[in-house]
Amino acid sequence: MLRPGFSLWLDALRALAALTVILGHFAHVRFTRGDYYFLREINIASDAVVVFFVLSGLVIAFAAERDGSFQRFAFNRLTRLWTVILPALVLTYAFDAVGTRVSMDAYPPLYYQSHPAGEFFLRGLTFSNLWIGGPLEWLRLGSNGALWSLSYEAAYYAMFGVFMFVTGLRRWALLVVIAYVVGLPILILMPCWLLGVGVWRLIRSGAYLQLSHPTALVLAIGAPIALIALKSGGMDQLLMAITSQVTAPNHPQVALYYSDEVLWNTLLALGVAAHLLGMARLLNGVQVDETARTARTIRWVAGGSFSLYVVHYPTLHLLDAILPEGMPGYDATMLGIVLLVCFAFAALFERPLKLYRNVIGHVFRSDGAGMPRRVPNQRTL
Repeated sequence: MLRPGFSLWLDALRALAALTVILGHFAHVRFTRGDYYFLREINIASDAVVVFFVLSGLVIAFAAERDGSFQRFAFNRLTRLWTVILPALVLTYAFDAVGTRVSMDAYPPLYYQSHPAGEFFLRGLTFSNLWIGGPLEWLRLGSNGALWSLSYEAAYYAMFGVFMFVTGLRRWALLVVIAYVVGLPILILMPCWLLGVGVWRLIRSGAYLQLSHPTALVLAIGAPIALIALKSGGMDQLLMAITSQVTAPNHPQVALYYSDEVLWNTLLALGVAAHLLGMARLLNGVQVDETARTARTIRWVAGGSFSLYVVHYPTLHLLDAILPEGMPGYDATMLGIVLLVCFAFAALFERPLKLYRNVIGHVFRSDGAGMPRRVPNQRTL
């Protein structure tokens, strides 16, 4: 199981990553005139998503072993995703409908695509908006560009679930089909996600306890410092140049979409995995006072991190369309409203996950569909 101290640290990283993504998007010139563009230049939003991938791999590997069957695994993953993504798509569609009528200038073509409602919700609810294998093509779901990573996550969940719970020739046939449908850009970032799986396996086996305290300190503290030093020294740009040579004559963004920084992302994921291993060792046996303000705050923010991620972008675009730019405290007002909308959304759709799972599970059992009788109460899974 996840030890209390390490679990709290995972929640702290999850909360920080979600807020970092928001700040990275908030810094766009079209929202805040470029006053915070340094956040765009260092690309903190993209790096935060890689942190999410590693954390996701760790937590999903833990959850899959707890679930114990493909049926329960699928139920828990789909309810976790759909109970948030369905209302997020509705909100995106509604916000975009209002915002585009007020000011199309707030919806430049590079950051907004309009689609018929049927296509919009079908591609959103199947998480196939970034699946480019076979007949599918990439599309942006309205103004909600951040939803690209859910296409990656859903693909990884599916492939991991098949690998864990399906056997024989059928396992490999399903993996090949899924790999073909999702396409190369998603597959080449899967090692980042699998590094999280590897961290969990080392924790579960107890191998991480073999780390000496000094070694754990080096991993926990040294890995983030090394990553910062490498990025400050331009390693990400060097790796991008190498990628550009490989994908030439196409630009990496044309060839690989959101996986254009695959080499830097993989290096970053290695550093995050090393950090997590070190922290798991250092925090082993550390008890947490869950009633303390710091712990409660971290758990609360982390409990709304999914909502922060999937709701902030359409809210930013709507506010860009309707807020007078010359108003006093424009930036603080915009950011404050975004956080208010996100956390209100979380209160309605993310935090009551246990309730939604119980209701859905009861409906399926009533229909004889055999859904799991025990609904887990881990809010992060």
